[in-house]
Amino acid sequence: GREGMGLCSKIELMGPNAAQAEQPKLPIPGVKNLIAVGSGKGGVGKTTVSVNLAIALARLGHKVGLMDADVYGPNVPLMMGVRTAPSAIGERIQPIEKNGVRIMSMGFLNPGDKPLVWRGPMLHSVIQQFLRGVDWGELDYLIIDLPPGTGDVQLTLIQTAPLTGAIVVTTPSDVSLEDARKAIHMFLQVRVPILGLVENMSYLECPHCKERIDVFSHGGGRRTAETMNVHFLGELALDPAVRVGGDSGNPVTLGDAGLPFVAIAHEVERRAAQESSKKGPSIQIED
Repeated sequence: GREGMGLCSKIELMGPNAAQAEQPKLPIPGVKNLIAVGSGKGGVGKTTVSVNLAIALARLGHKVGLMDADVYGPNVPLMMGVRTAPSAIGERIQPIEKNGVRIMSMGFLNPGDKPLVWRGPMLHSVIQQFLRGVDWGELDYLIIDLPPGTGDVQLTLIQTAPLTGAIVVTTPSDVSLEDARKAIHMFLQVRVPILGLVENMSYLECPHCKERIDVFSHGGGRRTAETMNVHFLGELALDPAVRVGGDSGNPVTLGDAGLPFVAIAHEVERRAAQESSKKGPSIQIED
C-alpha cells in the first residue's frame, strides 16, 4: 500500500557482497537483552510464543520490543492487531506500540497477501535496518521472531547482533523434534546460548471431562532438552483460546488465560540474567 512505500524507501538494498562481509557484533543501543525465537520447522506456533512472551514480559514490568524477522510469513501485525503503518523521523523508523510492546514487522512493508520474493543480500539489508534503523529506545528485551529453519535471515542475525540467547519452539511430535534438534545445533555451532526449549501444543484438555489428551505424543520436548543438555522452559497446552486470541489480534496473554506464558516469561528472565552474568562485569572509568 501507499503507506508502506514511504517506509520501504528508507530501506536501501545492499550489493551482493555486503551479505558476505564480516561485520562486528555491535550492540543495539539501548537494548539490554536480544532474544531470538526460532524453530526447526514451520507450524509449531513460534510466532504465537514470540507474541505472547513479549506481552508477558511487558506485564512483568519490562520495556519490550518485538521484531518480526519472519520475512516470508510476517504474522505479528495480525496477531497483535496492528494495522497502522510505521512512520519515520529523519532516518529513524518509529516502531508501532501496542499492548505495551514496540513492534516492527516486514508485514508493514509488504501488507496483504502479496508474496515476498527476495534473495539473501536483500534480506540481509532489511534485517540490519530492523535492528539498527528502528528507533527502539530503551528496552529490557528485544524479542526477535525468526523464520523457521536455518537460512539466510538466521545467519545474518547471528553474525551481526550480540544475541543474549535463543529460544527454540517445538511440538511433542517426532517430526517437529527432529527439526528442533537441527535448530539447537545451529545455534550451538555459532556459539549462541540456548535459553531453553518450549514445547507448544503439548496436550489438549477436554473441555467436558478435563481429561488430558496427548494429541502430538507426550514428553518429547523435555526428553530432547535433557538429551541435548539444554534448559526446558515449559509446556504450553493446545488451547483454542490461544488460536482465537492470535486470529483476532487480542493475544491470550492480555488476560488470565495467558498465565502459562507468564510462567515461561519468568523462566526467560532467569535464564537471560544467567547468560548476561557469564559475560563478566563491565568496567566503568570515572573522571
